[in-house]
Amino acid sequence: MLEVYFESDKEAIRFCEYLFQINKKIELHWKVNTEWGNHLQLDYQVPGSDLMGTIAEAMVGVFVTHRLTDMLDGIIKDYYYYTNSDEIERIMDLSYRIVTGDDDENQIVRNNKDPCRVLYSLFSANIKNSGAVHFDSIVNFQSKVFKDQLADYVGLAIDEFKREEDHQAFIDMLRSYVMKRKSLFHTIHVVQGEPFAFFKPDGKRLSRIDLRKLMQQEPLYVVGLDEDELNLAPLIAMSPESINIYGDSPSDPKTLTVINVFQERVTFEPVSRFPFPYQLTHK
Repeated sequence: MLEVYFESDKEAIRFCEYLFQINKKIELHWKVNTEWGNHLQLDYQVPGSDLMGTIAEAMVGVFVTHRLTDMLDGIIKDYYYYTNSDEIERIMDLSYRIVTGDDDENQIVRNNKDPCRVLYSLFSANIKNSGAVHFDSIVNFQSKVFKDQLADYVGLAIDEFKREEDHQAFIDMLRSYVMKRKSLFHTIHVVQGEPFAFFKPDGKRLSRIDLRKLMQQEPLYVVGLDEDELNLAPLIAMSPESINIYGDSPSDPKTLTVINVFQERVTFEPVSRFPFPYQLTHK
């Protein structure tokens, strides 16, 4: 028999839910202890190591559901001294994604480490060494290693947040610049690629030489655009009244940047809707 204590009713209920999702062979007896809160006695018909793993895994689930956000919030405010609610919320979202995300991008950010394994090891060690496990005591007094690791991930989230802020400031500056410029073309057609392919309203493709001539007429360096940038910079130089982008990837980062800068001037359509002979895109 193993005894587990939770001060929070919600956490005790969630623990039971996780427990039975993982292993239905465990019998559980629940009563309330005046000193320690919810007292759960676990009887089991499975090997001891399996039980310890099940309990540790369920406790990790409880922590991620009920405690992770509060711990991240405390780190953001007390360790990194953020006070603006909007900034805290954005950093929180980024931090939570880094810690819990299973996609390749977040695993790379974490160097393929799973912070939840640190929690799992912490709970497992306590279960092995004691017949009574106090969830709140472990979280409050024995989670320093995990909290230090979270602080590192919050730092990475803050770096990403600052990059997003810088990028948004850049977009806002370009948007303001474009609004003040006179359009050189009514419509420009763009086909996704590396780099983009640009076409005049009559379907004639603008060569790289054409693009560079247009770009040389504008001091694009003042808005931080390089003459070798052949996706966004030509559009800034032309500032067309409307931009029709054709392709198969509406979430392409270069395309999203154009949409963010030119906003309602941009329409996106599948490449099959490109109105001119398709072979022109390959010349």
